[in-house]
Amino acid sequence: MKQTSMFRSRYLLCIVALLAACSKEVPPAAPSGDATATTVASNASFGKSLNLAEQQGFEDARRGLIAKPTGKVLAADGSTVWDYDRFAFIQGEAPPSVNPSLWRHATLNNEAGLFKVAEGIHQLRGFDIANITLIDGKTGWILVDPLTTRETAAAALAFARKHLGDKPVTAMIFTHSHVDHFGGALGIISGEDAAKQKLPIVAPKGFMEESTSENILVGPAMGRRATWQFGNLLPASKQGLVNSGLGKSVAAGNVGILPPTIIVDRTPQEMTLDGVRFIFQNAPGSEAPAELAFYLPDMKAYCGAEIMVPTLHNLYTLRGAKVRDALRWSGYIDDALVRFGDAEVFFASHLWPVWGNANIIKFMKEQ
Repeated sequence: MKQTSMFRSRYLLCIVALLAACSKEVPPAAPSGDATATTVASNASFGKSLNLAEQQGFEDARRGLIAKPTGKVLAADGSTVWDYDRFAFIQGEAPPSVNPSLWRHATLNNEAGLFKVAEGIHQLRGFDIANITLIDGKTGWILVDPLTTRETAAAALAFARKHLGDKPVTAMIFTHSHVDHFGGALGIISGEDAAKQKLPIVAPKGFMEESTSENILVGPAMGRRATWQFGNLLPASKQGLVNSGLGKSVAAGNVGILPPTIIVDRTPQEMTLDGVRFIFQNAPGSEAPAELAFYLPDMKAYCGAEIMVPTLHNLYTLRGAKVRDALRWSGYIDDALVRFGDAEVFFASHLWPVWGNANIIKFMKEQ
């Protein structure tokens, strides 16, 4: 236990140092002027190849909305770590300076708030680049993926409690080893309280090794490259930052971690958390080196983590994460199709859900 505490402390110190280094990056020069004639022509030509009038994506992104957040999330020193209205300029048709597909996707990502996904399942989207999912247990919430930073995770949970009631968190699941899915854990519960309550924390095999190697061993280099990949230092505008694909943008703030208490290392791996039955799917070497997905058989709901999301993933990230094994990754999708093909609800760690068995089967096959 002492070794674990020392490891966690050193890890957090390294993360703080990394964030401090990133915050001192010289931001790229703000783009000036309008798009060139070549860009305008290219965007217009590409737009003609798209079905921009399609409305199913907008219906899915808005479905189940309970409440939308406004204002800002502030750090202890008063600085802004998240601005809910930063992308309010995204509305109407795409401007000449932005690819129409990106503009449409950004418009969909602007549908932020607390959503009811299905009976017993809620999501908080647009509070960070990733989603928090809340699953109703017998005595509280099973929380899936506590975002990137302590501040945004705490704000999201407070928003949920405001509208759904002051329920405790009775279990936590980290779907994979990327920081936007565990970094806000200490905004949900402190390490001391988690230990005192013996909080079940579920993660895939190799989670601690992969999360620390990515964020410490190559963290400084990857952190610098991430500012270029996500463009988070650019001003949000029609000539600057429009969207980050998997979400609106990357949150600022303090990053932490909690060590898992339950490891998923096989498929299927069944367990019950706070009275809810789970069937876990271990998916190492897919979108992340350590990753899991899961099925809720009593709700016929499948969480695809980041194995599947409503966008096309990349096999190599510009920030320099490990190259993804496309064949192995596609095998997990096929396995999910076979094992959990009766699902009526699909939700993920980013973006919006898919409803209806026929739509889910189509979605999985296209992925």
